[in-house]
Amino acid sequence: MADPVTTSTHTLILMPSGRRGSVAHSANLLDAARQLGVEIESICGGRQTCGKCQVVVESGAFAKHGITSDDGRLSPVGQVEAEYCDAHGIRGRRLACAAKVVGDVLIVVPEESQAHKQVIAKAAVERAVEVDPAVRAVYVEVEAANLGSHGGDWERLQAALADQWKLHDLTIDPLTLRQLQPALQAGGHTLTVGLWQDREVIRVQPGYAEGACGLAIDVGTTTIVAHLCDLRTGALLATEATMNPQVRYGEDLMSRVSYAMTEPQGVDRLHRAVVRALNELAERAAASAGRSLDDILDAVVVGNPVMHHLVLGLDPSGLGGAPFALAVSAAVDIKARDLGFHLNPAARVHTLPCIAGHVGADHVAVLLAESPQTSEETLLIVDVGTNAEISVGDRKGLACASSPTGPAFEGAQISHGQRAAAGAIERVRIDPATLEPRLKVIGHEGWIDGQAERPLPSPARATGICGSGIIEAVAEMFLAGVIDSGGRFADDAAERSARVRREGRSAAYVLVTAADSATGHDIVVSQNDVRAIQLAKAALYTGAKLLLRHRRQPSVDRVLLAGAFGNTIDPRYAMVLGLIPDAPLDRVLAVGNAAGDGARLALLNRGLRAEAARLAGWVEHVQIATDPEFQPEFVAAMGLPHATDPFPHLADILPSPSPDAVRPSQRRKAVVTGASRSA
Repeated sequence: MADPVTTSTHTLILMPSGRRGSVAHSANLLDAARQLGVEIESICGGRQTCGKCQVVVESGAFAKHGITSDDGRLSPVGQVEAEYCDAHGIRGRRLACAAKVVGDVLIVVPEESQAHKQVIAKAAVERAVEVDPAVRAVYVEVEAANLGSHGGDWERLQAALADQWKLHDLTIDPLTLRQLQPALQAGGHTLTVGLWQDREVIRVQPGYAEGACGLAIDVGTTTIVAHLCDLRTGALLATEATMNPQVRYGEDLMSRVSYAMTEPQGVDRLHRAVVRALNELAERAAASAGRSLDDILDAVVVGNPVMHHLVLGLDPSGLGGAPFALAVSAAVDIKARDLGFHLNPAARVHTLPCIAGHVGADHVAVLLAESPQTSEETLLIVDVGTNAEISVGDRKGLACASSPTGPAFEGAQISHGQRAAAGAIERVRIDPATLEPRLKVIGHEGWIDGQAERPLPSPARATGICGSGIIEAVAEMFLAGVIDSGGRFADDAAERSARVRREGRSAAYVLVTAADSATGHDIVVSQNDVRAIQLAKAALYTGAKLLLRHRRQPSVDRVLLAGAFGNTIDPRYAMVLGLIPDAPLDRVLAVGNAAGDGARLALLNRGLRAEAARLAGWVEHVQIATDPEFQPEFVAAMGLPHATDPFPHLADILPSPSPDAVRPSQRRKAVVTGASRSA
């Protein structure tokens, strides 16, 4: 690579938004970030006096991005910046307003420095569960020591627990043992004892006390969600979420596996990054609920196999290629402190089991939450994310598979894609007659169209387009005849509207003009963007279809869309694109963060941990990528909604039972006159 100082432009990559672009040599980092649509806080206007624009420079080789990054890619720290950082105890960070870009660099913008905070779907769904947690508290009266007694305080506590609670053969955590004698003295020989699985004493408190809590954590590739629950009542006390800080090492799973394989400290860095995030979530959740970290005695963690391994500090390299070997597939019970978790010193962590190399504990949690194993109906469950997990079946049997959809559904690999943050386009409607768009932008109430007041207010100015927005944009372009069933821009699209711009053999549809955007550039959906969505949706559809064929199921009774993305996508547009097999639209349901809900159920009921282990062994895993029918089915699934499969339940949207039977010009006329255009 050329010496960065000798080149006129450099690549700037900003995480966690994923935005990247070329900036001029010696460009101010704060200004450069804003040019790329990433707003960084700066109350002082760049005078190096507020400290709100703190950023982190990542060091190392980032093969996915094709750059090497280190501190030397920014200008040296000046006197004013150094004095400010020293005075305010800032270490390991730079002030964006003081730094200049002098080489290719990857920058992490911490959440507190982001002017437009990330929007993360995190709400928990109410679920019925019998509260029987792995950790419970019991009140016990312990005989006081006297001159004639034998044994120590621990032996007397063992005897009291055996007599009053019929608990035998207990052990005690070494750190808890240190607290026993002071607690007995403070409580007048009465204690509240925290027990793990009725086998180990992990907490002692003087007298009668309440407050035992647990954390249910869903570690996703992009986001992490933590639910704090009361272990006595089962009540949800707080929910906190954050971006997964590992995105700085790669947006998708294979990039992180590659980083772990190629960087000497890769596994340790990835592990420390996610553990830091989990500790921050625990602190925030405890503070929100008015509890202390010492009250958190148990945690259940779920995630895909790569995330599962990295939370445990295990090398995920075996998942980087066939046979996709797991280091461990069974459930794991471990001391929280051994993982670096800052909970109660004796707290436990339980990870649900994984099913196979790319179907992990998060999907087991989804199955716990949705219970297809008890259903009389045939269910198709799709946990949509960077890597989609799919299950098909009912109480008679269940088959599952993974589908490498990639990060396009989350706005990555899209020309103007970004994650769901303020400024991101999240909803799109296109008038089939004029081809003019109507948009909803995160952070702005109401729809924005061509008749909106100009100039647009700042919250209405888009910075890019997120996953749900790109899905709706491509679907609406298809419905309006801008693109045909093959995903190609229609020959006459540019003649119908100046919104369609042709550049040689390629084309793009302008969602937002430069005058109306926050970046000063057009926000477009290009031919390559359409192809990226087609590839992702074809992978998902093919996985579902091959699973149905494997189960000899011609159709499904219900389709459940899980995950944050599954919760935001409109089922109509999932069907228009052919993201999922044909089904009655009222039988396509979004079930929210089912993985997080399943983790919560396992936290509150230890019997469900055993059920999770049974499920992981009962579900049949299917390697769809090696199926000889995968490639032809994948190619056919590139069509919108499909090249050959009929979609009769789209009759309310497309006038023809099979949209591929309608030529683009006929479809355009039919859509204009007959399709439902409700917002």
